[in-house]
Amino acid sequence: MRLAAARPTGPLDEGLAWSAVLLLAFGLVMVYSASIAMAEAERFTGFRAHYFLARHSMYLAIGAVAAVLAFQVPLAVWQRAAPWLFMAGVGLLVLVLIPGIGREVNGSRRWIPLGPAGFQPSEVAKFLVVIYAADYTVRKAAFMHDLKKGFLPMFAVMFMVAGLLLREPDFGALVVVTTIAMAILFLGGLNWRIFAVLVAGLAAAFVVLIVSSPYRLQRILGFMDPWADAYGKGYQLSHSLIAFGRGEWLGVGLGASVEKLFYLPEAHTDFLLAVIGEELGFAGVATVLALFAFLVAKAFAVGRQATSLERYYPALVAQGIGVWIAAQAFINMGVNLGLLPTKGLTLPFLSYGGTGIVMNCVAVAVLLRIDFENRYVMRRGSL
Repeated sequence: MRLAAARPTGPLDEGLAWSAVLLLAFGLVMVYSASIAMAEAERFTGFRAHYFLARHSMYLAIGAVAAVLAFQVPLAVWQRAAPWLFMAGVGLLVLVLIPGIGREVNGSRRWIPLGPAGFQPSEVAKFLVVIYAADYTVRKAAFMHDLKKGFLPMFAVMFMVAGLLLREPDFGALVVVTTIAMAILFLGGLNWRIFAVLVAGLAAAFVVLIVSSPYRLQRILGFMDPWADAYGKGYQLSHSLIAFGRGEWLGVGLGASVEKLFYLPEAHTDFLLAVIGEELGFAGVATVLALFAFLVAKAFAVGRQATSLERYYPALVAQGIGVWIAAQAFINMGVNLGLLPTKGLTLPFLSYGGTGIVMNCVAVAVLLRIDFENRYVMRRGSL
């Protein structure tokens, strides 16, 4: 039976769907809480308290539509289109660097203006790396133990992507994209010796990138001892830690955060978890952690099920999405808690942002599609 005949009418993994919905709903509430003061004070918002709430709601609506559409697409179609979609993604990364097309904000050129909103190619690139790396690994399965035929072609492609991301610069996205590609290659059977050398080489490369860039080095120094310069390079982290400290076990109450009142920069984006910690305490942060852990575990469970059915491309896509969500959430949480240097990465499903939210919704829809196809194969024996 042809894949197109597998219509998405069967039962879905409700746990997977609800974990994503709960994260999105929780994020909507917390984005509103974290952004009220800024929205009331900034001229570009029209001094409207609900400005960010309205825009985030719009992004969620777009994400829901995109998710419904993505769910209709069979994984075989994603696989056939993967190289072409990846090339389009690289084109977008080039486009955003062109003056007059890409918009520069705070020294970084990461956005392409689309009317009142902005489009961020690096967020799309994360998803496209998942579907392309999975396709590459399946096509090259027989050569995964061969450095020249199995690894070097992918390395050349990712080196190009890394160069484009560093030109923006978007070091956080580079770390996530690299982690996704490495994980998929490893899960797809890459020789462990090659993988170990790769990890060591990438670690050395990241150290060189940090040491050779003054602003990245300053972030590292600020991360190591934020209180040494609490009004300078340690400002963001020190206020994030204050927010967590104020929250204690149960928080100061929803909407009662003090740090969001212009003390903590990017309270509704990069440091939303700190506001959650202040207003809802350890209980709120633990809830977020549990939802992410459940969602990632579900992604890997769907991948394992696909593997057992010998559906290797969907399996790698599911696991790649799990790695993407886990890596980005871990980095964002680590930054908020002072475990990692400050990075410009949002918290998936929760932080304010257009392209990121839409791509998170698409990723969950693809996971649900893989689960649906797995169930279809188990019922009918084939697609």
